[in-house]
Amino acid sequence: MKIRATMATLALGVALSVSFAATPAFADNSQQSKMTTCNAQAAGKKGDDRKAFMKDCLSSAPAAAAPPMTQQQKMTACNKSATGKKGDDRKAFMKDCLSNKS
Repeated sequence: MKIRATMATLALGVALSVSFAATPAFADNSQQSKMTTCNAQAAGKKGDDRKAFMKDCLSSAPAAAAPPMTQQQKMTACNKSATGKKGDDRKAFMKDCLSNKS
């Protein structure tokens, strides 16, 4: 009986250690990356200047990402880029250009 209990405890310990090892100890979040970026930009500033800059930098909202292109906008951009290409070359370029995500 004692061996079974020991084996069960050992198995549970191994299972827990594997599950904890899979999760990162310190996950990077937006505030941490914002702090890193602001610190880099504040290089050379001291005292009240630095405090004011850091307060402003950390409280600002991140820049909004551009909305994705519509299919029509993609077609227009790809057509413009494909000028001078002909035949299979153009067809392959257009297929690749239109399938790109952006």
